[in-house]
Amino acid sequence: MMLLLRLRLSGARRPLLSLRRACRCPAALRSSGRTEYQPIRKVMVANRGEIAIRVFRACTELGIRTVAVYSEQDTGQMHRQKADEAYLIGRGLPPVQAYLHIPDIIKVAKENEVDAIHPGYGFLSERADFAQACLEAGVRFIGPSPEVVRQMGDKVEARALAISAGVPVVPGTEAPISSLNEAQEFSKSYGFPIIFKAAF
Repeated sequence: MMLLLRLRLSGARRPLLSLRRACRCPAALRSSGRTEYQPIRKVMVANRGEIAIRVFRACTELGIRTVAVYSEQDTGQMHRQKADEAYLIGRGLPPVQAYLHIPDIIKVAKENEVDAIHPGYGFLSERADFAQACLEAGVRFIGPSPEVVRQMGDKVEARALAISAGVPVVPGTEAPISSLNEAQEFSKSYGFPIIFKAAF
């Protein structure tokens, strides 16, 4: 599948991004259902800091309103001031737990007519339950489907999927290692340096 982007000027002389997918896959793999286009008018970023500011900047350039969420400890943070609207989440929680509090984020989105939520990176970007909560609330999740998020969150499964799709991968174990002996055997076969990565 190939993604084509084209920038055009509207009558109001605002740049609009036109997006079109050109599918080069067999007809059997294409979706038979019709997709109805719904414009995104308001985007929430369920994150803070530089990633939120970057998403807000892109949205502003496209004429899309922006919504920030913030913890009690982040009332003076820049991302809050850069958004068109900002709402407190996770009252009484430490900052990290506030940004992981899915019910508050969904509640703010629904109450303020948010069309889509961008998770940023870290925090909720790798949480399939967050992508699912957005779907169930009728708010678009800017990212992969909940199932893909779940599969990619399990590094062993993600690696197996990449291999089955023909994606080149670096040498690694087929399953998580459970002993020092397994790590030593791997290093004898492949040499150094090696990386240990959490699998789940």
